[in-house]
Amino acid sequence: MLEPDRRRFLLDLDDLTTQEKRKVLKHFSDSEQERFDTHWRLWARPEQMPPAHDDWHTWLVCAGRGFGKTRAGAEWVRKVARGDGDARIALVGASLAEARSVMVEGESGVLACCPQWERPAFSPSLGRLEWPNGAQAQLYSAAEPEGLRGPQFSHAWCDEIGKWTLAGDRAQRAWDNLVMAIRLGERPQLVATTTPRAVPLVKDLFTRADTDRQIVVTRGSTYDNVANLPQRFVNSVRRRYARSALGRQELDGELLTDVEGALWNRALLEQCREDVPSEPCTRIVVGVDPPASANGDACGIVVCGVTESGVGKVLSDASIAKPSPERWARAVARAARAWNADRVVAEANQGGAMVASVLRAAEYSLPLKLVHASRGKVARAEPVAALYEAGRVRHAQCFPKLEDELCGLMSGGDYRGPGRSPDRADALVWALTELMLSRSGRPRVSGF
Repeated sequence: MLEPDRRRFLLDLDDLTTQEKRKVLKHFSDSEQERFDTHWRLWARPEQMPPAHDDWHTWLVCAGRGFGKTRAGAEWVRKVARGDGDARIALVGASLAEARSVMVEGESGVLACCPQWERPAFSPSLGRLEWPNGAQAQLYSAAEPEGLRGPQFSHAWCDEIGKWTLAGDRAQRAWDNLVMAIRLGERPQLVATTTPRAVPLVKDLFTRADTDRQIVVTRGSTYDNVANLPQRFVNSVRRRYARSALGRQELDGELLTDVEGALWNRALLEQCREDVPSEPCTRIVVGVDPPASANGDACGIVVCGVTESGVGKVLSDASIAKPSPERWARAVARAARAWNADRVVAEANQGGAMVASVLRAAEYSLPLKLVHASRGKVARAEPVAALYEAGRVRHAQCFPKLEDELCGLMSGGDYRGPGRSPDRADALVWALTELMLSRSGRPRVSGF
């Protein structure tokens, strides 16, 4: 096919849907199909392509899960390497393992994007990709920022910068070292792909993009790529997360902003995330905020622990919505058994005897302590928020509904989060207060 004819053919294909393009390609030979399958411009959505103008230094693709961020980054690396044999590209992931498994060897990684005739040779032991024309890419870990001090690059692709390690300011140090190292060639460029998380590095890039034309931000959601995602997955995540803050962040690609004056903020909660468990807990408590009635709010049930070194850990959110007394009592008993809890701490302002009898009916042996609220929810939460600010609390995973409530507790005394009442947050406060702020020492079981 002559070059002008090929261009016209590709333009005609652009007007077809993905399914229609697949039908057309069935009439091609295997080699022709591979060429068109790997012709990125043919399949990419406009928002997956680099900025149209050439005067950019940083392209931030900040979008929801399944948007196609990784594919966009990998295809950009492929384009750079194909067009410049002198290209020296840094591939920076949250860790070396992630850089290899996602950015290089993943289903949307560099190797999968490149056709056989231009696929780079990958040396895992060296963490290096080498293209037939001489272009090279080197893998780096953002958790080791000093590794980016010294080398020079013409281009860089950074993946999931929102989850880069925050401890010791490593994320910012890695970014700064990388930016200063991109100094080869006439037009050094950097692409960063990430799900939006309210961490300092991502927020800073958004802020600077407002005034710096060399920083271009592309936004998008999971649903932009719905044609290429399993319908069952789309229906499942929409049903489960659509109305939550986690859904707004992870699916809609929204960078959640904090309410001014809140006791907790998103950046603080991200900093306390502990993806890999460290030391075990020496004591575990289930905090319970019972609903006032069967038709009332949710029953907050949150499991927390404390380590030998005095670090509090939020282990589980077992809260349930609008339960009957028997149902929430059984949920409390299940949580206590599952975590081998030393004590159950339950607020008893709404009828202490009733709360005790309901819990005892569900599990007679529960080590139960009833507490009476003499102060409002926010006043009780302030000392616990101070523990977070001091770095003394860790979250074992992401608890979207619980964290939404924490970010709605205002220092002025009111609540601006989801629902009528922060039941989950209150249960957490009771549990961590018992573990870390109580004077009672180790628990003792007493009858009622």
